[in-house]
Amino acid sequence: MFAGEVVVLLVFMMSGQCVLRKDRQYWEELGENEIEEALNIKNNLGVAKNVILFIGDGMGAQTVTAARIHKGGEGHRLSFEKFPHMGVLKTYSADKMVPDSASTASALLGGIKTNIKSIGVDASVPNRDCEASLRPEAKVESLAAHALRAGKAAGFVTTMRVTHATPAPVYAFSSDRNWECDALTPANCKDIARQLIEDWPGRDLNVILGGGRQSLITNAKALENDPLSNGACSRKDGRNLIEDYKKNKESRGLNYTFVGNTEQLKSIPEDTDYLLGKDISVKQGIFSNAHLPFEFQRRPESPSIVDMTEAAIKVLQRNRNGFFLMVEGGNIDMGHHMGRARTAIDEALAMEEAVKLAYNMTDPSDTLLVVASDHSHSMTINGQPNRGDDIFGTVGPSRVDGLNYTTIAYGTGGPGSRQYEIQVVNGTNQIVRRDPMQDDTTDFMYQQTAAFAIEWNRHGGGDVGVYASGPYSHLFHNVHEQHYVYYAISYAARLGKYAERPTDSGAFSIQTNLLLSLMSLVLVLIAVI
Repeated sequence: MFAGEVVVLLVFMMSGQCVLRKDRQYWEELGENEIEEALNIKNNLGVAKNVILFIGDGMGAQTVTAARIHKGGEGHRLSFEKFPHMGVLKTYSADKMVPDSASTASALLGGIKTNIKSIGVDASVPNRDCEASLRPEAKVESLAAHALRAGKAAGFVTTMRVTHATPAPVYAFSSDRNWECDALTPANCKDIARQLIEDWPGRDLNVILGGGRQSLITNAKALENDPLSNGACSRKDGRNLIEDYKKNKESRGLNYTFVGNTEQLKSIPEDTDYLLGKDISVKQGIFSNAHLPFEFQRRPESPSIVDMTEAAIKVLQRNRNGFFLMVEGGNIDMGHHMGRARTAIDEALAMEEAVKLAYNMTDPSDTLLVVASDHSHSMTINGQPNRGDDIFGTVGPSRVDGLNYTTIAYGTGGPGSRQYEIQVVNGTNQIVRRDPMQDDTTDFMYQQTAAFAIEWNRHGGGDVGVYASGPYSHLFHNVHEQHYVYYAISYAARLGKYAERPTDSGAFSIQTNLLLSLMSLVLVLIAVI
């Protein structure tokens, strides 16, 4: 249960069936409980020793709503929706109304709005301008870099390639997100994979967990359950950056572990690290040639986002100065791009489980947890389905064509979203809408209809939520620019430009307040005795 909150679970059973209450007393109790919960919230003015930033790629407001309904009904709250503070983020990039993940991740992690497809450089750098991206004054340091400078551990977890658009701004600087390996990168610029392994801060990250083997090693092999991806950059320069990674750590006398499957990830000995000065553990795991599989298709040898988050926190917690961790639920976005709402929502719920685990593994008095999204999608929740209906079901019928329609639909979609077919009506060929009742609309592979059929589902431009718990989580309180997340985290953790900020005089952490309360109780008992 989250600190400072009152969580009331009302379950009413009748004849073995869950009954949805709608009586007046029920609504009054909910309102009163929320007031009590709000009044019990205390701002934590301590310093954030640890920071965990979750980025739900493509997890817009409608996605969160659908995930909530699917998991527990309309009145349910996801784990991060119970956090005491939240705000709204405006996601536009420096040059586009609707952004991409590279520009938005650069905002969240680097504190600037930049052009789409840009990684860790400001808006003075045009897309695909290699020379401009090399200018030192155009580069922006990430929260991970600031954490390393402060003597903390840092790392990231992703269900995407480790060189993909969201994790790349943790460590790289590039004017094109597609320059993940040498095959697509101009000769005078270093590809993103090499920056991860060779340059600072990438080479000093303590945790690197995700996919993307084919961008790291030349001639990566397709495996039975892990094919090569035509959509990913394949290394051609003869190098094996994973071996380079190992040699670098060995030459510097660092303890490291390389893992390639779930069993290895879960069996790392606890005594492999020694926090002596600068000797801290380094762990890297590359689990697939490209992106990691969707949760519903995941095999036991492929770790889940929960598995990776748990392993990452265990390693990072060995640094007594604290840590910064970024965790990306990237397959939310991939599910939406394919127009498969059930898949996207399932991925959002997988990330929610990782959030829950992170909260339980850390101390809310000194750990700032932030759950945000980089951008939304064009998914909508339609019609007036009954409360308690399946969010992936249908509603209707339409008064125009007499057919039901899916509760979820998209603004744009790929070829599979063309839910129309030609039928002979009164002797003439007519285009008619396909009846969704003919299909299993709850299936993970089902593609909901879209208003505009293009190559695949495009991003949405709507605002996204940000949810926070821990020191200075109350800084998230309003409608914010997306790059504000970087500033709020920096302030809370005393990183970057806020590294020397004074701690608040008279401010106490939750632990201090508890200690003072205990001391007061002891004094009262002594006086009574």
